[in-house]
Amino acid sequence: MQRRTSVAVISGSFGAGHDGAAAELARRLQEQGHAVHRHDFVDLLPRRTGVLLRGLYRRQLTVAPRTWGWLLALAGSERFGRPAAALTAAADDATLAAVGGADLVVSTYPLASQVLGRLRREGRLAAPVVTYLTDLSVHPAWVADGVDVHLALHDDTARQAKQLGAPDVRVVAPAVRPAFQRPGPSLQREVQALVVAGAWGVGQVERAALDIAGTGLAVPVVACGRNDPLRRRLNRSGRIVALGWVDDMPALVRSCRVVVQNAGGLSSLEALMAGVPVVTYRCLPGHGAANAEVLDRIGWVPWLRGRADLAAGLRAALDGRTAFTPSPVQPETVIAELAVTS
Repeated sequence: MQRRTSVAVISGSFGAGHDGAAAELARRLQEQGHAVHRHDFVDLLPRRTGVLLRGLYRRQLTVAPRTWGWLLALAGSERFGRPAAALTAAADDATLAAVGGADLVVSTYPLASQVLGRLRREGRLAAPVVTYLTDLSVHPAWVADGVDVHLALHDDTARQAKQLGAPDVRVVAPAVRPAFQRPGPSLQREVQALVVAGAWGVGQVERAALDIAGTGLAVPVVACGRNDPLRRRLNRSGRIVALGWVDDMPALVRSCRVVVQNAGGLSSLEALMAGVPVVTYRCLPGHGAANAEVLDRIGWVPWLRGRADLAAGLRAALDGRTAFTPSPVQPETVIAELAVTS
């Protein structure tokens, strides 16, 4: 590296996926000698607007997840564009104040990318902007005019981003912690099927776990995240092992034979990087279904669309068959090159 550069990383604490990717990218860039400053988009919105939006999002996924799918579909339409632009514009000044001195800005959250793209278009932000696409499916909100480079995790994702107008898209490997990529001790040798539902433990988790138990092929172990009511309810069933917040997820993932997921986010990529087969079952509406479709299409994670598919899908996964082939290009390499040349 020719000089010490400053990189600002903006995520969004709506679940743990965006933050997880941001944290790993920040760690890698710091190892390379960059000065990295992280920001949460929630904190950049004025008067606790971000906190309220995060609470509403979590409530929606917990109580009425189907409405999230409807809202996400509406968000891709023109009639939604004006109120969305007004909402994100409220974060313009705070975002500029937070990242204005950086040599390069990285976003792992779509609304942050919208703000950064607008600041670039208006000439208010001089630093190049990179969007790291945490999803395999690209929603229109992910692609903001003005963003210089988009990083995609697969050729299919890159194609989607280009169709939505992204001018420069590069395919990179997932930003997953090294602990998932190297051998290590396991927490529970008896675990066979690990059911993950994000940090909030949302979706049809209980039904999925009971369906798995009903096949007789695996003992369902559910990582409930911070959803303590779900953990207590599942443990009363007598057929499911329900865990609360797990500090050592790499060891837990390595101790299972298959991971069953419902959102297609960071947990799926972590398991795949650990060499553990993953299946999608009873996925969340909206981004969950969209990611499931792409993951199934590219051959990384089969989508088991109903109970009739579950037993055969689990058998195939337990046989260890997977077609996961990440790009050899690391995201921090691309980011570092852009930061140095900016």
